[in-house]
Amino acid sequence: MSLLKKTSRFSIPLLYFSFIHRRKISDRIVYNLVLSVFLVSSLFSVLILNDSYTTSIPTSGGTLVEGIVGTPRFVNPVLAINRADHDMVALIYSGLLKLDAQGNLVNDIAESITVSEDAKTYHIQIRNDVYFHNGQQLKVRDIAFTIALIQNPELKSPLRGNWDGVKVEEIGEFELNIILEEAYMPFIENLLVGILPRELWDGLSIEQVAFSQNNTQPIGTGPYQVTEVVRNKSGLIDGYNLSAFTSQGDTPNISKLAFNFYQNEEELLVALSNKEIKSTPSLSPENLALVDTALYQIIENPIPRTFAMYFNQNKSAVLRDKSARSALETMIDRDQLIAQVLHGHGIPTDSPVPPGFIEVNSNDSKEVQALSVEKKTIAEKILIDGGWRKNEVGIWEKVLDGEKTSLSLSITTANTPLFDKTAAAVANMWKALGVEVTVSQFEQTDLVQTIIRPRDFEILLYGADIGRQIDLYPFWHSSQKNDPGLNIAQYTNIDVDALLEKIRITADATEKTKIIHDIENILQKDTPAVFLFVPTFGYVVDSQVRIPPQLHISRQSERFAGIRTWHMESDDVWPMFSEKQ
Repeated sequence: MSLLKKTSRFSIPLLYFSFIHRRKISDRIVYNLVLSVFLVSSLFSVLILNDSYTTSIPTSGGTLVEGIVGTPRFVNPVLAINRADHDMVALIYSGLLKLDAQGNLVNDIAESITVSEDAKTYHIQIRNDVYFHNGQQLKVRDIAFTIALIQNPELKSPLRGNWDGVKVEEIGEFELNIILEEAYMPFIENLLVGILPRELWDGLSIEQVAFSQNNTQPIGTGPYQVTEVVRNKSGLIDGYNLSAFTSQGDTPNISKLAFNFYQNEEELLVALSNKEIKSTPSLSPENLALVDTALYQIIENPIPRTFAMYFNQNKSAVLRDKSARSALETMIDRDQLIAQVLHGHGIPTDSPVPPGFIEVNSNDSKEVQALSVEKKTIAEKILIDGGWRKNEVGIWEKVLDGEKTSLSLSITTANTPLFDKTAAAVANMWKALGVEVTVSQFEQTDLVQTIIRPRDFEILLYGADIGRQIDLYPFWHSSQKNDPGLNIAQYTNIDVDALLEKIRITADATEKTKIIHDIENILQKDTPAVFLFVPTFGYVVDSQVRIPPQLHISRQSERFAGIRTWHMESDDVWPMFSEKQ
């Protein structure tokens, strides 16, 4: 009986070999060849079917090594000042809110946020399952402490101006109110600030805070925690090693991050070419062109920073002439500027509103395209219609305020490569029209103190950081004309003032977009400045690292907003198993 069972179990193979054994040799070869073809084709069919119906899912693992120019000094959300600071803060700390992939503000530490009808009170319920990297539970007292630290005038936090006049009312361990003096819808952006553990900092005097080792050995509630601070022989920080924080839920896919710090871009490029690092955010547009795109991907995002030539009509009779301002604006070839100055890494704009952050005003973009043809001819006609005439040496002249005045202007800007190249390119465009142009450059501190604050310039080339919420009030409201206001063109328009005041209390996104376009149209008509371009931020990453798109980032560090979904390793599984992940 057992022999019969054994025979039946292998009956098909045995029958086949028995059948083959009784054939002549030539028939055996044919039959075996047919069998081989059948088995190979079946195997390929299974592989093709597997490839067609399986899906790739991220898995945990891998180490991403990133290179950054500069060294962090304050890995502390209250004091962070340079890019290296902000990069580390974005990974180690978390705030009441965070950014989603579309750049929208969504809850993080906050469980819910309710804004009062008068838009002055933010009632916040926080989660009760958030813990710092040292195991301490985050509570309302930590939030109140962080805000109070920002507001302390002796500490001089870079964020202090965002929290002036704001009161915190602790209701319970997980509930609080944040109360504003005046309604200001863009305020909600401030709830992104990382929260410090009060227990770790509370024993320090305000004088000790800036010198505490907590600034370089930070503890937060973010997706990554510090495992090692790498120092050189002199004790200076050379790098950080981080690991995914697993106690918070929603653990990042990439298990480890390593940050190496470099003195300059030349050192960084060597490290990149030697494959010592896998990513960097620190390359200029010129050096981005040197990146091997077969090995690295360059992820680009526009930054809401608009570069413009601001006209000071109080300093120049020429600039008070509308036809002169219009002709100067017409001569600007923005595509040429981006190619020449930014090596293609920018977006042209004739608007104070950075493109990509609100719906585009299509009528204005068509007008810009029409003006791009024969700019010089159009600009000359504008000047002639405005009463300007060329003198014997080809410079435009006109009687202004009772005096014959030549079209002569001075551009003032910062002494950096980007501003240097931009100013030179714009000056050449205007010189081609018949305008006398000189350029003066200052170090950043001197530019702010001696030029911008006293408004001592004719034309200022500068970049305005508009922000993701598109708050134009500081730059164009008449109340901001004088220092410390940022209305450096000293622009005054009653209609624009009213619109800027209205937008600050408008919550509806559609209505807000309409108001912004109304402001945009008035500014384009009045020409208090010539808007040039919005630079893009280029992030160089190893091609094997998978990074979903992150929209509407307002600073370099926000590239990490979606880092929990990044991955370096993956598995191929059938869809039924993918859904269970």
